[in-house]
Amino acid sequence: MSQPITKSAKEKKPTIAILDGFANAFNAHDANKIVSYMTDDCIFEASAGPDADGEKFVGKEAAKKAFEDVFKNYPDAKWSNPRHFISGDRAVSEWTFTGTKPDGSKVEVTGCDLFTFRDGKIYIKNSYRKNRPPIPKN
Repeated sequence: MSQPITKSAKEKKPTIAILDGFANAFNAHDANKIVSYMTDDCIFEASAGPDADGEKFVGKEAAKKAFEDVFKNYPDAKWSNPRHFISGDRAVSEWTFTGTKPDGSKVEVTGCDLFTFRDGKIYIKNSYRKNRPPIPKN
């Protein structure tokens, strides 16, 4: 007869405070802080890329580089109006992204991240956003 699966006393649960800290790290453009919320073998699935799931970055270093590239492409990037909810080891954050591209055009779109947590850290960040054309520079 198999034993019931019990959770380790050390296992941590996702919290709104973790999601708020993660969002704040993005708005501070602090890639090191961002990945501190993620597992070493994390997966970041970007909202754009060559595959049906966008572009996939595996591991902290790859995710960190992807986030740094966002900050280079949008030096004024901001995620505002974050709203979060959690169900078990899954969570969702909704937000509004704004940023200015190097050509001066602006992006303003709503989006969300779907998270899978493991031991209180983000294992998977799967990002989605509306596909709205940039607003031309005046």
